[in-house]
Amino acid sequence: MRMKNIGWVCLALVVCCGCKEVYNAPVQSPATGYLVVEGFINSSNQGITTILLSRTAKLQDTVKNIAEQFASVAIEGDGNDQYPLSENQAGVYSSSPLTLNSNEKYRLHIRTTDGKEYMSEFSQVQSTPLIDSVSWQNQNGGVQVYINTHDPLNNVKYYQWKYEETWEIHSAYTSSIKFKRDPQTGLITGLELRNPLGIDDQTIFRCWQSGMSTSILLGSTEKLNKNQIFLPMVFIPQSDTKISVLYSINVKQYALSKAAYQFLEQLKKNTEQLGSIFDAQPSTLNGNIHCTTNNAEIVIGYVEVSQEQQQRLFINNRQLPDWNYSSGCDPQVELVNNNDSLNIKAGNLLPTEPNKTFGNTIITILAGQPSCVDCTLRGTNVKPPFWP
Repeated sequence: MRMKNIGWVCLALVVCCGCKEVYNAPVQSPATGYLVVEGFINSSNQGITTILLSRTAKLQDTVKNIAEQFASVAIEGDGNDQYPLSENQAGVYSSSPLTLNSNEKYRLHIRTTDGKEYMSEFSQVQSTPLIDSVSWQNQNGGVQVYINTHDPLNNVKYYQWKYEETWEIHSAYTSSIKFKRDPQTGLITGLELRNPLGIDDQTIFRCWQSGMSTSILLGSTEKLNKNQIFLPMVFIPQSDTKISVLYSINVKQYALSKAAYQFLEQLKKNTEQLGSIFDAQPSTLNGNIHCTTNNAEIVIGYVEVSQEQQQRLFINNRQLPDWNYSSGCDPQVELVNNNDSLNIKAGNLLPTEPNKTFGNTIITILAGQPSCVDCTLRGTNVKPPFWP
């Protein structure tokens, strides 16, 4: 019996620790990759439709998707209406503000530079209910943001959400002086005021960062007793820089058909929930976009026609007295105001303010790490139009 057990152990070691070989997946994709279509037709009043076109890359490629540029893209209605989209950046196509007829069906028509045509199936306009609320709770050592919505008409049972985050950041140290440098050598030749009045430069003290949702956020009331959803959306851990000053999240809500929901649900499983043998295995994605010039060609995407509902939430650091945010910046360094000394000791530091003076003469200055003095190294100093 003991020898049998040892045999099983040896077999397990062979299986777990055996030689690894490169696996070449038997996937035959076209040389140009499959066309990937992302986005939806926005039926909101004066809504702007944005469609992202790209091509898949091979498994061994370092670039995972390639922008599909210079395509002709248009929205078509079953009443023969046509609305062109313009490429405003590589692979990103947008319409002008449109008001679509809720009684018509619409589709997306794409012509690529290689002469191929792609069309989505005609889709009925999905009427999206208003968002009831976007709220937050201080829990589990951080802030949890929730979405709350319902359909009073009980017509919509499938939802998708996207969001955009924006947060204000401040430099750890203010700065009223800067180095004067020789334009030829780059050497420090002295000091000068950032502002004529000698006040701190707010353009490098107050900045903003932003981000967008990257996961597929879905919800359904199909199996619920009532048409109401209350779901967690975003978790921000305690002390995170996002709520060091002021944080905002703008949530966008879309009604989906059952077919679109099932497509996105499968896409979510294929892209976000793989990693172990116990996860759902990849499966074929059947979208509603087809290549009309080659019926056998695979196209990835599902284009619906839906209204976009939005709601914005602000969270102020003052609402979280125990947030305990820390910039992580080292203490400022004192430097002697001598050109030779500054060139030797300043290194990559930025000056913040005079420290010791004798009359009008600056004897020493304080300096800090660039990212702790100049917030534009971490974000933009252009204030968002919606910021209070």
